[in-house]
Amino acid sequence: MKHRTFFWFILPTLTAMILFIALPIVSAFVQSLFVQHEQVLVVSKSCGPFGCNETTSIDLEATEKLRQGEPLGKFNGLGTYLNRSHLAFSEVGKAWANSETLTDFWDEVLNLPFYGALTFTLTYTAVVTPIVLILGLAIAIGVNGLPNLMKGPSIFVSLLPFLVTPLVGSLILFWMVDGDGIIGATIQLVFNDPNLSLKASTALTWTMLIVYGIWHTLPFSFIVFYAGLQTVPFDTLEAAQIDGATKWQRIIYVVVPHLVPLISFVTLMLLMDNFRVFEPIVSFSAEAHARSLSWIIFNDLRESGNPLYGSAGATSMLTIIGVAFLLTPVLLRTWRDFKLKGH
Repeated sequence: MKHRTFFWFILPTLTAMILFIALPIVSAFVQSLFVQHEQVLVVSKSCGPFGCNETTSIDLEATEKLRQGEPLGKFNGLGTYLNRSHLAFSEVGKAWANSETLTDFWDEVLNLPFYGALTFTLTYTAVVTPIVLILGLAIAIGVNGLPNLMKGPSIFVSLLPFLVTPLVGSLILFWMVDGDGIIGATIQLVFNDPNLSLKASTALTWTMLIVYGIWHTLPFSFIVFYAGLQTVPFDTLEAAQIDGATKWQRIIYVVVPHLVPLISFVTLMLLMDNFRVFEPIVSFSAEAHARSLSWIIFNDLRESGNPLYGSAGATSMLTIIGVAFLLTPVLLRTWRDFKLKGH
């Protein structure tokens, strides 16, 4: 393809990427360098027969003029990234100096907002992603081996979580696992603890959020792998069977290598999706036990009367860096495989 032809071919996609991906990222970074203007306070003194009193009030007109003159806020540089709500280098250093054991250090660090949210986000991503990959492939292989009459209903049942709105699905699971729900009552009976509930147990909250994440994401993994199984060369499978390979060996040495590009694709999608977990936390009202990076951004933007745009921008940039860090090994492996095939 000629360079000119290729340029016009890729121009619409490139334009969309610049408008809807690059520019918002640049905007978030610029905003993260600024903080909100402080309100202009006016101290007034009123005197009466019994003495004088001082009152402090907000000068709305002066505050509004200040905001209009500098709409982005007051320049703060990288200060927002380093404050207590984000990387908190100063607080982490003090915790390291004052802690007697490593356990005490981690307890103090995890109490910091950003590191607590990062811990849950990484845990959620690290648990949900491999389980969804393995179960999705296993279900796809199982459904692919069914008689044609049973494939249609099996595919429909496997895709049911996709038909339920994420917010509604997580709310239903929350009601079922809560103390008055059927699952919650069963858990209380099994552990012989009538006070055990989703609202009071951090471990139970994390477990249910992860279970919901697996349930909701599994259909995507299944349908991609099922489509990929339709492209596996039948001649290769037949030759392996003639050579005496068992079904398990055919899956390991024929099917899985053939699906490696799809496995890389699904892994990339799952990592990006799981790292921005948000809806289940809101639906479960789990803020007291589980907070993600996306939830911190949401919380900053809904700050009553004074959204913290700079803080939300800084968390967004740190989230993007985290996603890029997680995707790097998969991208490098994909590029390495591409180069090997090219040779």
